[in-house]
Amino acid sequence: MTWIAPEVEPADEPLLGAERPMLEAWLDRHRATFLANCAGLTGAQLATASTPPSNLTLLGLIRHLTDVERVWFRKRLAGEDVNGRYSLPGTSGGAFEDLDPARAEAEYAALLAEMAESRMAVATRDLDDIFVHERVGEISVRWLYIHLIEEYAQHNGHADLIRERVDGRTNN
Repeated sequence: MTWIAPEVEPADEPLLGAERPMLEAWLDRHRATFLANCAGLTGAQLATASTPPSNLTLLGLIRHLTDVERVWFRKRLAGEDVNGRYSLPGTSGGAFEDLDPARAEAEYAALLAEMAESRMAVATRDLDDIFVHERVGEISVRWLYIHLIEEYAQHNGHADLIRERVDGRTNN
């Protein structure tokens, strides 16, 4: 049986309330929006580069966002001794190379696992807590949330276009 990415329904974000729950909800909404762009596709479809000459694929974005979650939350914020799964430190290209459609289910599961790890890594931190980025210096947890929202928003735009080219589906 061929694996197909599961359907995902993005939750509504709060319109009122405290800053922390709003940032968490917006990040989770963008995470779910990305996953919704993958929903219903096979590994082969997720690995399809549909906007030549770019090598961007939904599977490559799954792998890239796995590294983003892992490096920002676990390595930089929590200080864990981990590196990206797909890219060398300081690069992002490896996530888009040597894709194996047969591994799509495992790659998707790895992204979900890193999302859960990220939530745990940040759960006990205050928005004003500081951590050190190896190249730029001190950064707040607040900035980290905003950065990850930006990262997902950017890639959700890519994912929308890739998905439309793969099978015509749009997430309006």
